[in-house]
Amino acid sequence: MKSRIIFIHGNGGGTGSDNWFPWCAAELQKLGLDVIAPDFPDPILARAEYWLPFLQNELGADENTILVGHSSGAVAAMRYAEQHKLYGSVLVGACYTDLGDDDERKSGYYDKPWDWDAIKANQNWILQYASTDDPYIPIDEAHHIHEKLGTEYYEYTDQGHFGEDKGKKEFTELIEKLKEKLA
Repeated sequence: MKSRIIFIHGNGGGTGSDNWFPWCAAELQKLGLDVIAPDFPDPILARAEYWLPFLQNELGADENTILVGHSSGAVAAMRYAEQHKLYGSVLVGACYTDLGDDDERKSGYYDKPWDWDAIKANQNWILQYASTDDPYIPIDEAHHIHEKLGTEYYEYTDQGHFGEDKGKKEFTELIEKLKEKLA
């Protein structure tokens, strides 16, 4: 089995070349993995009605795929796993509520209850990264996701939203954990 890794950027105009995606993609490609970090359609609102079909129909995410989602991308990864088998997923800066934000509400990810059991059952493992100083996602959101999904959880105090807010261009810990999972 050859695993495929798909990076899913966040909303607000995110792209596949944001943050640590290029560095991580290059490191994983050195291992001979099939890695893509595409620009998703509808990058401002990141609506489920566009992103979830894009993952399935355009990118072919399947049981050999690892989804690496940041922010809204992590939310998309969880919703995708409710209905589709994956090899595993990585959730970075994830939330499970719309946080009272109008744009998050418009995304369509929060319109129905979460099927936590299906998300867990449809993949072999889930890594989760959160930081107590995230300016967008309260740490209680991360704790709830961890509790419901039994994720392999890593909490920091100084990584913000794991992106431009902290100038994060590399994510060594993530690469090491993916190497372990793929060994």
